[in-house]
Amino acid sequence: MKPADHKIYLASKSPRRRELLRQIGVEFELLLLRDQSPRGPEVSEEVLPGEKAEDYVARVTREKAEHAASIMLVRRLPIRPVLAADTTVVIDGRILGKPANEEEAMDMLRLLSGRTHQVMTSVALHQDGGLTQSTQVSDVTLATVTEDMMRAYCATSEPYDKAGGYGIQGLAAVFIERIAGSYTGIMGLPLHETAKLLQQSGIPVL
Repeated sequence: MKPADHKIYLASKSPRRRELLRQIGVEFELLLLRDQSPRGPEVSEEVLPGEKAEDYVARVTREKAEHAASIMLVRRLPIRPVLAADTTVVIDGRILGKPANEEEAMDMLRLLSGRTHQVMTSVALHQDGGLTQSTQVSDVTLATVTEDMMRAYCATSEPYDKAGGYGIQGLAAVFIERIAGSYTGIMGLPLHETAKLLQQSGIPVL
């Protein structure tokens, strides 16, 4: 089936991913998956027993892209490529999701304080029944963060919609000692890898 235009669907609620796509001139419409329904979320973000972090983030991203593409067909929406992404924070092989409350956010920051961890973001593009995917991994080192600074940070709304309980592009930037990898990948959408997937599929970038 021929795409309706050069737009894509973005299967993500993240405002940061929207900003990053706009930054490179990609036109998109949102195609959102439900977190809540009588049967639970449309795509589960539960870690499977024994699942490694890189396999986990790639699987969740792939399932998001595939499910959003099926919604596009069921709703008889204009046919367009579907982009999905997922980000996870990993330390000592442990996957850190989004903290549910202040206690969880504080625990995550204590674990990350003064240490280097990995941020993994996988991006998948579903088009014409096929799927291309790339996973980017960055190392992030946090300075030693005092309890008072952690508590002040967790009193804001910032930690609670972000894997690992912090956002590099926000107030937590003061915690970051150094990074090795992709700044935009740590934000939630590695632009180099994303642009490459889009260009390979004929989607204009810039």
